[in-house]
Amino acid sequence: MNTTSIPVTVYSEMTPNPESMKFVCDRMLLESDSVEFSSLQDAIDCPLALALFDFPFVKGVFIMNNVITLTKDSATEWNDVIPTIRQFIKLYLDDLKPVFNIGFQVKQDGNAPQLDDNEVIGKIKEALDTYVKPAVEMDGGAIQFKSYHEGIVTLMLKGSCSGCPSSAITLKSGVEGLLKRIIPEVKEVVAENA
Repeated sequence: MNTTSIPVTVYSEMTPNPESMKFVCDRMLLESDSVEFSSLQDAIDCPLALALFDFPFVKGVFIMNNVITLTKDSATEWNDVIPTIRQFIKLYLDDLKPVFNIGFQVKQDGNAPQLDDNEVIGKIKEALDTYVKPAVEMDGGAIQFKSYHEGIVTLMLKGSCSGCPSSAITLKSGVEGLLKRIIPEVKEVVAENA
């Protein structure tokens, strides 16, 4: 029996957030879902995130599909650490170390349809999944539906979107404009901090 595996390829991509960087692997890590860890304590069920938090400059770990988005402190320059992080992730995955502990479950995505969703909420979630999610994922982030009340849509920003200087513009000009055009009941879109 052959126990060797094909070596993992990892490359980095910039995001609109200067404090976040995407590390893209040619191996699926978390299919059709995302998870964000903002501290070592949050990452207790994710050995990969725990190991990444060992780097003193890492302030956040976001995992989705085949992407790991890291958020760093402002004192560290990406050019100084990208090769080290890429090599670390590659070796970690090459060694077939676990990304998540057995039994780990992602908290339910707020964009998933619910039985008690009214028609407006259903349209909002569908628009987010169809038009917003793919673009945000390309930038190493995610937007999650939190609530809708009296014309106000509240969203949670994750990954590179969280704390991004351009996220407020994207939220107002992009997401709010889109939702207002598609769903007349929407009057405003706001972000809720994690």
